[in-house]
Amino acid sequence: MKKAKITAYIDAALFDEIDEMAARRRVPKTQVIEAALASFLSPDSAEQSEAAIVRRLDRLTRSLERLERDQEITTEALALFVRFWLTTTPPLPDDTHAAAKAKGKERYGGFVQTLAKRLAKGSNLTKELSRDLPASAD
Repeated sequence: MKKAKITAYIDAALFDEIDEMAARRRVPKTQVIEAALASFLSPDSAEQSEAAIVRRLDRLTRSLERLERDQEITTEALALFVRFWLTTTPPLPDDTHAAAKAKGKERYGGFVQTLAKRLAKGSNLTKELSRDLPASAD
């Protein structure tokens, strides 16, 4: 390949860095300068960087969409449960409030324990729904 000669003035510190790089890699200084110029002039590096950023933004967008979907499912499930509970649970007579409060405290403790076990196992409602919905469609 035919090469053209250029003459350029560069900072002495930069020249020393080129000299050190050439010595470390055991290549001529010309090769180090050619590689640096090719890298600097290549539009690919900017395009590759932009493509990497776009891929990362796409992944983040999909992740955010999944979080929004999961939050909607959770909110709807809670709303349905509250509506059902309020509709079907009759008010308690005044003389049973103390017993109901004690039983409620006991049941809440069981709920918290069950929740802790499910979270430790990695179980969650969205995983169960994704397993159950295709089965119920059959």
